[in-house]
Amino acid sequence: MGMVTTVGLVLHPQRDSKEAIDVIVEWARTRKVTVLGLPDEVGRIDCSAEAVGPDALVERADLVVSLGGDGTMLRTMRLLAGRSTPVLGVNLGRLGFLAEIDVEELQPALSAIDNHEFTVEPRMAVRASLPDGRQVTAFNDIALVRIPGDRLAAVAISVEGDPFVRYSSDAVIVATSTGSTAYNFSAGGPIVSPRVEGFLVVPAAAHSTFNRALVLSADEHVALELLPSSGQLAVEVDGAVHGRLSSGDRVTVTAVRGAGHVVRLGTTTFYERARRKLRVTGSAEVD
Repeated sequence: MGMVTTVGLVLHPQRDSKEAIDVIVEWARTRKVTVLGLPDEVGRIDCSAEAVGPDALVERADLVVSLGGDGTMLRTMRLLAGRSTPVLGVNLGRLGFLAEIDVEELQPALSAIDNHEFTVEPRMAVRASLPDGRQVTAFNDIALVRIPGDRLAAVAISVEGDPFVRYSSDAVIVATSTGSTAYNFSAGGPIVSPRVEGFLVVPAAAHSTFNRALVLSADEHVALELLPSSGQLAVEVDGAVHGRLSSGDRVTVTAVRGAGHVVRLGTTTFYERARRKLRVTGSAEVD
């Protein structure tokens, strides 16, 4: 008997996913596998997937297929955060880092997963406790970002309760290894293997003398406190704004090991995807 009895779908809000859904539904029909989808997503597509709420999809699905790009994958992983359910990413647009296959590879990929012919790549998340008591979880990054027209982000960084550095910058980013190729990369931070269990604290467009990134263990926690000279900052969680902070506010960030599980079929490696996505052409030659 195959491992898959129920497949959950998470769809990109705009891209056409009808072809991919038809492949999944037909594959599932031949194996008596149930297909679930979120009501506002499968409702706009003529398909036989059962519409259920997020909680039911998370509870019932033993495989979730993300149809879109890296943004859809991140949303899917946040939906499943803390569960061992594997996520298969299917590209519907530009090449990403997290999605594993294209639509034409979907049917054999589903069969391979059903036959246990795959590996799972655990992905760490970061979780922040906000001043209003809310907790937010990100698989790429949590960033404290300057609001246009306001003053710079002036943020004091403490690790394990020990004050370390004060950044003055456009933003301060706390990024996972997954997020090292996102906002962190554009801010000049390093590319980090997804196998590394640690996270980064990186200033973007730093105006302070010390402008280096910090690499922390997954066992450490970091506190970010807005100094009196700081402007109001937006809290961005995987790119989406989740609130604002003012002078004196404090955010504590910790790592969450194995918060997500990405299906890998051995077709590409992280470094192959990084070379293609980031257009790495090789080392400079010395005459």
